[in-house]
Amino acid sequence: MKKSNIGVITIGQSPRIDLVPEMEKVLGTHYSLIEAGALDDLTSSEILKLFPDEGETTYVSRLRNGSYATMGKSKVVPLLQEKINQLSSKVEVIIVLCTGTFETLVSEKPIIYPDKILDGVVRSLFKNEKIGIVIPIEDQKHSILEKWDGCNVCAIAANPYTENDIEDTVATLKSENIQCIVLDCMGYNEQHKQQAISALGVPVFLPRTLVARVAMEIC
Repeated sequence: MKKSNIGVITIGQSPRIDLVPEMEKVLGTHYSLIEAGALDDLTSSEILKLFPDEGETTYVSRLRNGSYATMGKSKVVPLLQEKINQLSSKVEVIIVLCTGTFETLVSEKPIIYPDKILDGVVRSLFKNEKIGIVIPIEDQKHSILEKWDGCNVCAIAANPYTENDIEDTVATLKSENIQCIVLDCMGYNEQHKQQAISALGVPVFLPRTLVARVAMEIC
């Protein structure tokens, strides 16, 4: 059986050795993941210039050396589009490895947006309940509240690229009557999910494995 090629594009740098192996575990041996990163061709000084302007939507992603970069949406979108253009002819479907909102990206191949998958699943199951949203940094809280408009949410910050254990942070939501947790960044891993479950004992949505399962349905 021929393997299906899935393009996975991070807004940081590839390879995502912290992320892709967990997706491969879900996908099994019938799929090959081809990686690319929006910042792959940039120097450290060029990456610093992507820092968000005042009030701009802020994204965070991992760099090749294990550190992370903070960038403005307007600056990273053109770089992301370049990588989509390069990868489209080699794959059946593309997954954007970011839970942010991207309205202007185009491709001749289907693009899976984690934020749309998360939004649809979580709203359909928990729209009338209180939802805990875990995000990397405090600066993202305003845009996250806009993103989850219409839902009763409580957002807290725990950076997946610097914090190996988020259980104590998630546990601060115990008094909020939270009915589910959304780990709203592709950087969160299976260990983070289990820590969140231990903290509150409610369903926890992990984007990286959720989108991998969606990809299996269409290619």
